[in-house]
Amino acid sequence: MLPLVVPAALAPQPQPWIRSAGFDGLWILAPPFLALLAVAALPPGLRTGTQMPLWAWVALVVLIDVAHVYSTLFRTYFDAKRRQQFRTLLWAVPLSCYAAGVALHGLGGNRWFWRVLAYAAVFHFIRQQYGFLRLYSRQEAAGTFGRHLDTVLVYAATLYPLLWWHLSPPRHFNWFIEGDFVQRDWPAGRLALTALYATLLLGYALKEIRQWHRTGRLNWPRNLLLLGTAASWYVGIVLFNGDLIFTLLNVVAHGIPYLALIWTTSQPAAAQFQGRTWWQGRYGVLLFLGVLFGLALLEEGLWDGLVWREHPAVFGWFAQLPAVSGSVALTLLVPLLALPQATHYVLDGFIWRRGA
Repeated sequence: MLPLVVPAALAPQPQPWIRSAGFDGLWILAPPFLALLAVAALPPGLRTGTQMPLWAWVALVVLIDVAHVYSTLFRTYFDAKRRQQFRTLLWAVPLSCYAAGVALHGLGGNRWFWRVLAYAAVFHFIRQQYGFLRLYSRQEAAGTFGRHLDTVLVYAATLYPLLWWHLSPPRHFNWFIEGDFVQRDWPAGRLALTALYATLLLGYALKEIRQWHRTGRLNWPRNLLLLGTAASWYVGIVLFNGDLIFTLLNVVAHGIPYLALIWTTSQPAAAQFQGRTWWQGRYGVLLFLGVLFGLALLEEGLWDGLVWREHPAVFGWFAQLPAVSGSVALTLLVPLLALPQATHYVLDGFIWRRGA
């Protein structure tokens, strides 16, 4: 019997995992799908409305969303190599962000400060999905058209729901504060966006089917990333109109993969394990999460005690702080408390570049 010779083009090739199929599948690709399952399991009363239960706010906003902001520390200020590599950036960015925040809050008021920060956050969220797309496409020898279509689709999967939101009446949720997005009710615009988005989805599906017939394989991480992005953003913003569902899908699909990426890319290689830092040992993951949760609770406690006064049941210790109400004091304080977020958004544009 003659040996079977498999053409090189059809030979099985490993999928372009960042760490492994198990790690990527559970911590990077599965979160949006698990969040969608949680949405399906929610009682109808929690699927709409402008309020979410206190436990959900603590779990989603504080322990995932705010905590993931501080994970940037482990790739910058807590990393000796990158601290040296980005030494100018690491002091210039916080100072610049604070100065810009004070100027914006002083000249434009609270509304414009949060509006600019909201659009910066949106840009950060969108670029994260593009970054994961590039990671999961790094081994592909796709043509120019295919690469461009992948890029267009990952941007469309995020921008379509956001633009739909901008062209809708006020929703039961917001990004930071009420009215931080510019909105205008335009049904015809929403319809045109939907038709264009559906066309892009169909074009991508046809491209993948053609690739399957031609090569006999698919890039599963890339396809799962795009499917999870499209589904979670559409369901959270367009399909449902509830604060809990929006926050659940938005935060889980963004925060958990980011934490996983920080964790796995900050672990030393086996040959270098003797040079590990204080948070990379046997209990490293507990120290990693403990620092993040502690900083997140501290920040939110300061926000609640000094500014918002909304969650005394959680931050009772901070209720003794004086509430700040003067315009000058708020202009100096609000950008300071928001500084970790602003710094996270800006530094994220540098620390993932090739060679960083």
